[in-house]
Amino acid sequence: MSERARIAVIGAGWWATEFHLPNLKKREQDCDIVGVSRLGAQELELVRARFDVPFATEDFRELVAQTKPDGVVIASPHTAHYDNAVAALDAGAHVLIEKPMTTSARDARDLVARAERAGRQIMIPHGWNFTHFMPMAARLVAEGRIGTLRHATCQMGSALLDLFGGEPMVETAEHTFRPPPSTWADPRNAGGYGWGQLSHALGALFRIVPDRPAEVYARTGKSPTGADYFDAAVVTMQNGATCVLSGSAAIPKHVGPHIDIRLYGDEGLLFLDIERERLELRRLDGDDYVHDFKPGEGAAAYSTEGPINRFVDLCRGMDIANEADGSVGMRAVEVLDAMYRSAETGQAARR
Repeated sequence: MSERARIAVIGAGWWATEFHLPNLKKREQDCDIVGVSRLGAQELELVRARFDVPFATEDFRELVAQTKPDGVVIASPHTAHYDNAVAALDAGAHVLIEKPMTTSARDARDLVARAERAGRQIMIPHGWNFTHFMPMAARLVAEGRIGTLRHATCQMGSALLDLFGGEPMVETAEHTFRPPPSTWADPRNAGGYGWGQLSHALGALFRIVPDRPAEVYARTGKSPTGADYFDAAVVTMQNGATCVLSGSAAIPKHVGPHIDIRLYGDEGLLFLDIERERLELRRLDGDDYVHDFKPGEGAAAYSTEGPINRFVDLCRGMDIANEADGSVGMRAVEVLDAMYRSAETGQAARR
């Protein structure tokens, strides 16, 4: 095990400067931020100076070549994730890739294969996956407590009419950088609720459910920019199970996000409601389980530090639990890729 992790950051924009870089600085006792990359010379210098980073470049390939990091944090625009991750993995680094992992199923599958060949790990910072309740939900399913999965529902809502409508996100008014419409609200650049938010819900679903999607039939409702505000899809899993997927950006700002997952098996069902802090197993034989939540351990427990801390430990060579690995990210992208293709054509789409 190495005493220190060498971490580089690609895409040092809004999310990285507000969360990833500050959280990495908190680990100065065992983590070195060896370099940063982003486009825009003036903005890049601002980031370099603010976080006292020794190397900065607009060229992400130069970044990984010059700094030789143990791990690379990728927080660039969605459509750049694949090229950024290829460069990092091929250089022998672990990668933490913001969701969505990629914007095509083919690219997602390629990254998983590359990571396996390189003996490196992919981590997706799904903040709720790194709580106490998500691994428990996954364990209950893995132990066969609901039996064979036959049907699932997965619903998510967020207060982001502004973000996906091309308007400045209210909560970011005081941030160094603000999320650009070119990333979040342009459907030609993987903008929209599916890529930007349902990726969270699917990351949770596929941490719990081991199956892969097979086919998706979807409809979307559009924002003023043509990006999706609303998503509705029927997903068929490879084992034949059905899943109803739903997403909405139309939540009031004073109401927190919600994710509600329900899994129906031939021996019981599992409820996971992050908003109402509920994880319950209800079995046909009455052998139920109710998980203990303390107030504030649901939606408010979303962690920006948990994934980064786990990633630093991974890069130091520690044996860590990766609660959102490349397989989770890949299956989420397989659903989203097929969802958008189905919504465009009006026909079911295979993953």
